[in-house]
Amino acid sequence: MADLSGPIDELAGHAALGTLTGENSIMRRTTSHIAVVVRDYDEAIAFYTKALGFDLIEDTVLGGGKRWVLVGPRGCGGTSLLLARAVTPEQESRVGNQTGGRVFLFVHTDDFWRDYYDMRSRGVVFTTEPRAEEYGTVAVFVDLYGNRWDLLGSEDRLTS
Repeated sequence: MADLSGPIDELAGHAALGTLTGENSIMRRTTSHIAVVVRDYDEAIAFYTKALGFDLIEDTVLGGGKRWVLVGPRGCGGTSLLLARAVTPEQESRVGNQTGGRVFLFVHTDDFWRDYYDMRSRGVVFTTEPRAEEYGTVAVFVDLYGNRWDLLGSEDRLTS
């Protein structure tokens, strides 16, 4: 393995001096994509766009059976999901259980009940009943592979 301590130390020095970003500039970074390991691109696209109502942001063929597939909540413009097809036995073992059974992803909505009833009508399976928490109204659902998600609304109280 290559020794990178010299270049890393040099970069750290520049950053500390402000020479990489400018003296008064703030480094801006965002989480742009979260990889979700899927069994099949097309079945995953169908679920996320039809059942969850997400937009298909990009679907680019990369060759060798790989595609760059991004989906995200309609009109969001923020973090999107990168649908990554499992190709090894280890990756296949993670499909539907990337976090060991914990809630993995969160969909925040401006109208919990609208989206809750809409998602149920589209076949989304909720594993908990909606409940009021300090941070809003929440219910857990699973995607087509079993990954657990929270639907989260910031309403002040639980009403249907």
